[in-house]
Amino acid sequence: QVRLVESGGGLVQAGGSLRLSCTASGLRFDDYAMGWFRQAPGKEREGVSCIIWSGSSTYYADAVKGRFTISRDNARNTLYLQMNSLKPEDAAMYYCAAERLLLKSVRDYCLGPSTDYWGQGTQVTVSS
Repeated sequence: QVRLVESGGGLVQAGGSLRLSCTASGLRFDDYAMGWFRQAPGKEREGVSCIIWSGSSTYYADAVKGRFTISRDNARNTLYLQMNSLKPEDAAMYYCAAERLLLKSVRDYCLGPSTDYWGQGTQVTVSS
C-alpha cells in the first residue's frame, strides 16, 4: 500500500519560513517523480514545484521561484520543500504526489499531474 505523509505545515508570519516534508512508503521512491501541489479555499489546485527521480531536473511555478526550493533524499524516501519569504497568498493546503514519468517532462507533470498517489496534505497559514 502506497502512503505519502506530509508534515511541517503550520502558522507563520509573512516573511517567515517553513520546511515541508513528505515521506513515502509502499513504492520504489527513486522510480517516481515527486511534486508539491497546493490548493487554497475556492481556488483550483496548482503545481508548486516538482522534481524528477534523480533530482537533476526541477520545475517551479512562477509565483514561488526564488523563494521555494524542492529537494529529495532517495535514501530516506523523503521529499522536501523549503519555503522562504512566505506571503499570505502562499497559504493553502499543500499536498505531495508521486508519478512515474515516461514521456512527460517534469514541467508537464507539475502543470497536469495524472498521479494516482497523493498525500493527505499539510496546512500552511501565513499571517500578514
